[in-house]
Amino acid sequence: MKKVLVSIGVFLMMTFAAFAQNATTQPAVNPNAPVISFEKTTHDYGTVTKGGDGTCEFKFKNTGVEPLVLSNVQASCGCTVPDWPREPILKGKSASIKVKYDTNRVGPINKTLTVSSNGKEASIQLKIIGTVVETPTGAQMPVNNPGAAPVAK
Repeated sequence: MKKVLVSIGVFLMMTFAAFAQNATTQPAVNPNAPVISFEKTTHDYGTVTKGGDGTCEFKFKNTGVEPLVLSNVQASCGCTVPDWPREPILKGKSASIKVKYDTNRVGPINKTLTVSSNGKEASIQLKIIGTVVETPTGAQMPVNNPGAAPVAK
């Protein structure tokens, strides 16, 4: 009986020791790290006709101290192509990420862009939303005007 109790005690001590070894420490936050501040994180195209203008822009500013470097901007699919600045964005300076969505695809737009940087937030999600519709025969629909009725020619 004594051996069983000792075995259980050793097992429990080893279990606690294993959990103590797995305790993670948070890395120190750099108080001077760059901070990326976007004017908006979602762009709503509204209703766009097939083949219409699928460009938009996400403007941002480095509100941190150190230079901000965007290492990657990844779109959730190949129908969305981002273009971002490759040079460092200095403290207090602004720049933008330009996005081109392929409006030859009829249907809802609901895409995500992941912005990776050396900022305090290493990864930020941007979204584009809207709807691409066919142009009605004999009518012309205004581009980027949600809820607008077709205008007869």
